[in-house]
Amino acid sequence: MPKDLPPLTALRAFEAAGRHLSITRAADELSVTAAAVSHQVKTLEDYLEVRLFRRAGNSLFLTDAGQAFLPGLRAGFAELERAMNALREHDLRGAFVLSVAPAFATKWLIPRLDDFHAAHPDIDVRISTTLELADFERDGVDAAIRVGRGRYPGLVAHRLFGESVVPMCSPALLKGEQPLAVPEDLRHHVLLHFDWPAQEQVTPDWGTWLRSTQVKGGDATRGPRFTQPDYAMQAAVEGAGVVLGWRSLAQADLDSGRLTIPFDLPLQMDVAFYFVYPETSAERPKLARFRDWLLSQTVALHEVRPRPRSASGRGRRKGRPTPLKGRRARAGV
Repeated sequence: MPKDLPPLTALRAFEAAGRHLSITRAADELSVTAAAVSHQVKTLEDYLEVRLFRRAGNSLFLTDAGQAFLPGLRAGFAELERAMNALREHDLRGAFVLSVAPAFATKWLIPRLDDFHAAHPDIDVRISTTLELADFERDGVDAAIRVGRGRYPGLVAHRLFGESVVPMCSPALLKGEQPLAVPEDLRHHVLLHFDWPAQEQVTPDWGTWLRSTQVKGGDATRGPRFTQPDYAMQAAVEGAGVVLGWRSLAQADLDSGRLTIPFDLPLQMDVAFYFVYPETSAERPKLARFRDWLLSQTVALHEVRPRPRSASGRGRRKGRPTPLKGRRARAGV
């Protein structure tokens, strides 16, 4: 910004007064008082060290300097308005880039995107899948979905929904030589694991779940390990073992019968999913449209989601879900 430009407020006041040749009408247009317009014009004249108006009775006229200054100023404001309109058009029709973890994208978001595209065909949503925290400026990301506790300095955070984990498996494991009927039967089955890097772990593991439900016996560390939860859940769908699945990510598999919950003993996590974006982006049209749509999806989710139920009536235990404490938040899941 050139250092010799006068204040924008003063320029706007002069342009409006010069166009109307009236302080009162300029004040009405700018929704300020006539005194405020007069003050801003005087500020501009002092800054430029030149008179811009002269009075003759009750009439207001431009001086020679004012007449020379006004056309260029009006052209400048018109160009600024065109630039702002171009920016709004670009923001509305350009791509909307959302950062999420691969598991959340494939299991929760992508199956719902057709609904957004049907309502907003002019907005091109681009999904950036990564396990890394998004750098909004460097990565060209408009918004992100994170799982954590909602404390994100410099970002607006909308809570989407909380999360819990519960044992899930293929319905085939509920029968056979070693039917999975009660938690103690887990000792006869393969346990499937998925792990974040230790410093970023946000999900309870089998050891935590077994302790919280007071199930004794068996090795909580045995079984294959996966780097992403959707891989572990797909292995469970194929009948490879039992996974400690995230309810939100597994809902489609549960609804379709590909997965089932053998016993209703969820472990509530103390983190939730959040839609986050920089404070400076709050009023951008395409972000606002996606935000409103996303929040409406989570409201509908809570309205129709039934309480988790056991696939078998045997061996069900009562008890309150136990929250998971002391874990760090990260981008996506």
